[in-house]
Amino acid sequence: MEILKVALQGLKSNKLRSFLTVLGIIVGIFSIISISTILSMLQNTIESNVNSGFSANTFKITRLPATIMGEDEWNRVKKRKDITIDEYEMLKSKLENEFQFIGAEQSVWGKIFKYENKKTNPDIGFTGATTEYFPNNQLVIANGRDFNNQDFQRYAKVIVLGDALAKFLFDERDPVGEEITVDGHKLKVIGVLEKRGDMFGQSRDNFAVTPLTTFQNMFGKRARSLNIAIGLYNSSDYENMVEKAKGYFRTIRKVQAGQDEDFSIISGESILADLDNMTRGIRIGAYVIALIALLAAGVGIMNIMLVSVTERTKEIGIRKAIGAKKKNILMQFLIESTVLSLFGGIIGIIIGLIVGNIAGSALNAKATVPLDWVAIGVLLCVIVGVGFGTYPAYKASNLDPIEALRYE
Repeated sequence: MEILKVALQGLKSNKLRSFLTVLGIIVGIFSIISISTILSMLQNTIESNVNSGFSANTFKITRLPATIMGEDEWNRVKKRKDITIDEYEMLKSKLENEFQFIGAEQSVWGKIFKYENKKTNPDIGFTGATTEYFPNNQLVIANGRDFNNQDFQRYAKVIVLGDALAKFLFDERDPVGEEITVDGHKLKVIGVLEKRGDMFGQSRDNFAVTPLTTFQNMFGKRARSLNIAIGLYNSSDYENMVEKAKGYFRTIRKVQAGQDEDFSIISGESILADLDNMTRGIRIGAYVIALIALLAAGVGIMNIMLVSVTERTKEIGIRKAIGAKKKNILMQFLIESTVLSLFGGIIGIIIGLIVGNIAGSALNAKATVPLDWVAIGVLLCVIVGVGFGTYPAYKASNLDPIEALRYE
């Protein structure tokens, strides 16, 4: 405790110099924590939304991958042919006894929905799907019902609305049983979905769903490529089942052995992995800059501690003359350098968390505190303090007391 008090008194007597010394630590830790906070907020938000869009043990077969990295990949995948209803039916006939469900969905965007004298902007998503669409995408009916196999087989002109679309067209009125118009086609509202909320400021409830047969009757079978959704009974044989579905679909699409698939397999895990790869470069760049700042700050701490040793040579000599041991002097200066580093680190962590959460909130991401990176930040501060304070402390502890007392 006595050594700690002496060390803190030494820092207190040079407040301005001590603060200027830790600025580099503040900048380095701030960079790490702020970037980590923003990325954690984005990742948590995306993860919760991806998981809410994929039921457990499900995957989708799609024409294009979930994320396309660069022009080269786009040029490679853009020529893929659409997935058709016939291909879906062939795959379903081969696999329906091995999977919990196999569904299909097909979407168009930019549609205008009308009810009486109200109409939407041309920015609404419209999906045609089989009955498996709702459980696969974790969609829950809040009012009315979803469509069933009978609606599907009869090409029933029925529609289920997202919460935001229903509220825009009907305000507080009950939309179930009413008719709306889409591209000149009248459809009867049979249900409204539970609200899912926004993602990065964009509503996820501004869409509608109708039976796939009705959808294709309205827009044609080749309006868009189908997505095929497949649900497993359990996760124990997930990889084997994905490979089995992939093998059958390669045969259906007549993909030759040795050729790449002309379709993609998408799951919640694959989307998150793609997003992680996309942000990896940003993280690495930020951490490199932060580590350079910490290295510069560590050199600054070493320099200041060497100056401090020189200025306090006589003090060190007096302490040694009255009984201070080498380890006492060594510990005193190590404590000073570590306290300097930790002080800067704590300030950097606080500022980084504040700035990171403000920046993340501007992107409508959920606030978070990346505890793992806070712990790493504290550990880095201790490493910098001890690592760059060791030489000055060693030099101080090895001063000859007689020579130190003579020092002017």
